[in-house]
Amino acid sequence: MNRVTTESIASTAILVVMVFLFSWRSIEAANVSYDHRSLTIGNRRQLIISAAIHYPRSVPAMWPSLVQTAKEGGCNAVESYVFWNGHEPSPGKYYFGGRYNIVKFIKIVQQAGMHMILRIGPFVAAEWNYGGVPVWLHYVPGTVFRADNEPWKHYMESFTTYIVNLLKQEKLFAPQGGPIILSQVENEYGYYEKDYGEGGKRYAQWSASMAVSQNIGVPWMMCQQWDAPPTVISTCNGFYCDQFTPNTPDKPKIWTENWPGWFKTFGGRDPHRPAEDVAYSVARFFGKGGSVHNYYMYHGGTNFGRTSGGPFITTSYDYEAPIDEYGLPRLPKWGHLKDLHKAIMLSENLLISGEHQNFTLGHSLEADVYTDSSGTCAAFLSNLDDKNDKAVMFRNTSYHLPAWSVSILPDCKTEVFNTAKVTSKSSKVEMLPEDLKSSSGLKWEVFSEKPGIWGAADFVKNELVDHINTTKDTTDYLWYTTSITVSDNEAFLKKGSSPVLFIESKGHTLHVFINKEYLGTATGNGTHVPFKLKKPVALKAGENNIDLLSMTVGLANAGSFYEWVGAGLTSVSIKGFNKGTLNLTNSKWSYKLGVEGEHLELFKPGNSGAVKWTVTTKPPKKQPLTWYKVVIEPPSGSEPVGLDMISMGKGMAWLNGEEIGRYWPRIARKNSPNDECVKECDYRGKFMPDKCLTGCGEPSQRWYHVPRSWFKSSGNELVIFEEKGGNPMKIKLSKRKVSVV
Repeated sequence: MNRVTTESIASTAILVVMVFLFSWRSIEAANVSYDHRSLTIGNRRQLIISAAIHYPRSVPAMWPSLVQTAKEGGCNAVESYVFWNGHEPSPGKYYFGGRYNIVKFIKIVQQAGMHMILRIGPFVAAEWNYGGVPVWLHYVPGTVFRADNEPWKHYMESFTTYIVNLLKQEKLFAPQGGPIILSQVENEYGYYEKDYGEGGKRYAQWSASMAVSQNIGVPWMMCQQWDAPPTVISTCNGFYCDQFTPNTPDKPKIWTENWPGWFKTFGGRDPHRPAEDVAYSVARFFGKGGSVHNYYMYHGGTNFGRTSGGPFITTSYDYEAPIDEYGLPRLPKWGHLKDLHKAIMLSENLLISGEHQNFTLGHSLEADVYTDSSGTCAAFLSNLDDKNDKAVMFRNTSYHLPAWSVSILPDCKTEVFNTAKVTSKSSKVEMLPEDLKSSSGLKWEVFSEKPGIWGAADFVKNELVDHINTTKDTTDYLWYTTSITVSDNEAFLKKGSSPVLFIESKGHTLHVFINKEYLGTATGNGTHVPFKLKKPVALKAGENNIDLLSMTVGLANAGSFYEWVGAGLTSVSIKGFNKGTLNLTNSKWSYKLGVEGEHLELFKPGNSGAVKWTVTTKPPKKQPLTWYKVVIEPPSGSEPVGLDMISMGKGMAWLNGEEIGRYWPRIARKNSPNDECVKECDYRGKFMPDKCLTGCGEPSQRWYHVPRSWFKSSGNELVIFEEKGGNPMKIKLSKRKVSVV
């Protein structure tokens, strides 16, 4: 053999050995234990910096890069909830395909050499539809969610056991050689336990006992559970958890949710949490003895389809997280936190094994110092003043501490990081529009539904029914329809005036049609779901049709007894008749679940639904209840893609049958005249969701993420259902371009 061949064989042999060794290490069993200082994984104490990435809020093609970007950002673990209603859509029928392939996701985390924290719940809140609980469970007789209630406990334990057994079978828990080092049962129940009386405490204790009995070999947690039993670890959620203490002294200090941003609602403004404040909160936590920290979210992702909760949570779940909705690092936040993580991990051994002392260095100034028997030392110097920079003397050296900041000194001498001094790169983000294109010229297919009942009514009642109890969340839509007869001697007909329609609803949104013509829309919002409509209405002599399309925009996802929160109309009346007000609340109402195109599944590729489509190059504008279908080419390049829906009203969108989700470029409004949007955020001082808001007068969501993996090389079918009218000719695909500044 020649030398090149010999070297190639030798290199290959070395590579095989290295792969074998890595594979052996990756499946090596590791027991997980804990004391008051930290987790011990295998035989080594470890600090954990975790990144929350919810697998159904992205697509499998994105998972490897998301996990890798988290690792490059200095995280050594990934966290996710388990989404019960995605996995058990009907009793005993399980689904683990596509975005819900939890095993595939966890194995990607394992392949990256990272730990996994799995919050099984199975109630999750998470601004996810119904808090992650299947809607069908509410209709199992006698069920009360999250209570000492036999049906609830039966189904909760059944699902938890199913998930645990699936993961055991795949050897995904740490003692089996897998990446899962922590799990969680329930979620923030401490906020609501008292509302369930003595049964609430019994349920919390039962939840812990049920979880521990699963024998998964790793610790269980309960977040925001102040009376957590000794067998599980009580943990903290919030913007700051440095002052948190576990409920018993033998448990480590764990922060399950540090919120680096906040969620958005349709019609709401954009909340921002500066990178400096996020870094401050993390440094304070580890400086005060914290050992496990998780960003909720590190990548927020997208509420595809009808998965958003709230109600009114946007389809985007970007959360202003370190990785943006499209999978790209958000700069400077991602980079600043990466630098922070590197600084913290320089002192990992001291932080979890050394002696901790706290010193006051002056007003609002303090030092958290860690030392060991060899004299090794690390310090966190904090300026708690939220207005003034300060100079501080520490060990005969002066340090400049900006207001509301922490400096990290891994040797008690050298400042390697200050939370308020951002040195990482920033970026400029642009959404670059491209017109929709087709290889054979753009041709639209159009199908317009008629307002009201199509086919036969599903049922008729002399009352207004609850929307959710009627649809059971199989659809957003419920038609309420009735008719009235107007005498030709009514005064308003002769005067040319208009009577006034009054409607009250528990939520969420309503489109009104009178005599098959669109009259208008009324809606609640993320802070006040019920609404009222008061609108002049043109009536004619004779029969008048009243068709009211009630809509949900995601179901409630948290709160005491939240499963009983209803929606839909509660009263309808018309004022201005000769005899006064005509009350229609107890009139004869005909009902129809969903819209016709849903039932015909017009969103499925190649499905014409046995309806007559109109083919045109100029689709109609401002036409309600209209389905649009167009075959398009993928956008150029490889950048992430957003569907620009600024020209449309409200509705749903699909690409090749995949659910892009609800769109609604609703304008962000102030809740009161005193509400303001800011041009620049001040990181100093405690953060709250309304501290730094932007976007007044702008759409709360304009672009809707369409994963690149959903596009075929050609012939992609885009389907839009527009509820109230828009201009489809102005729909564009925009590429997300990030330029480093």
